[in-house]
Amino acid sequence: MNRFEPGAIVALRYITRADSTVGMTWPARVVADGDSLVALWIPEGAEYRAWHRPPGEPRRLVPAHWRRETVRLMFPGAAHSVWCSWEGPGRRFRMYYVNFEEPFRRTQIGFDTNDHALDIVVWPDFRWEWKDLDEFEALAASGVFAPDFARAVRAEAGGVLAAIEQRAAPFDGSWVDWQPPAEWTVPALPAGWDTVPPVPWDLRRWAYRPDLAR
Repeated sequence: MNRFEPGAIVALRYITRADSTVGMTWPARVVADGDSLVALWIPEGAEYRAWHRPPGEPRRLVPAHWRRETVRLMFPGAAHSVWCSWEGPGRRFRMYYVNFEEPFRRTQIGFDTNDHALDIVVWPDFRWEWKDLDEFEALAASGVFAPDFARAVRAEAGGVLAAIEQRAAPFDGSWVDWQPPAEWTVPALPAGWDTVPPVPWDLRRWAYRPDLAR
């Protein structure tokens, strides 16, 4: 499948564990699409689709607005991405956010993946903290995440923590001063974001219990 040119608008989609349908989805502009890195820009205010569950009703996708400028760094074959974020009119660098997730797959309109619940927040002074560790451990304890898969996620986290401690890329400051080209406008979800067939992860049956997942 062809690479995307810088500035191209793509859809980044989360594919649900239970039935491999399209879930949360973001519009993004491509910063880079190479052999070792895919970088996507999601600006503050971009309209994406998020889950919402009205009382007594099934959850559904609804429009929402992204709250903080983000460049999402994704590494082919890796089970995590690193989000660099900025805030305020001066674009103050806010944090690195490590999101553990399925290795991404390409589609004709962008990229598919899904979240593994576990996250690490890394502040500019390199203090770090877990996020959603309780949720991850609960998914593992309940059997939604298979034991071998849960161990693999923990091992992936160990490698990321070593990179943080060593200030290795991308935690080396190389993205802190990045700026989008002046001509880039806020992207909208491309046509087909909700109809292009998802590309499920080929290890999904090893990782998840579909009857327990959502």
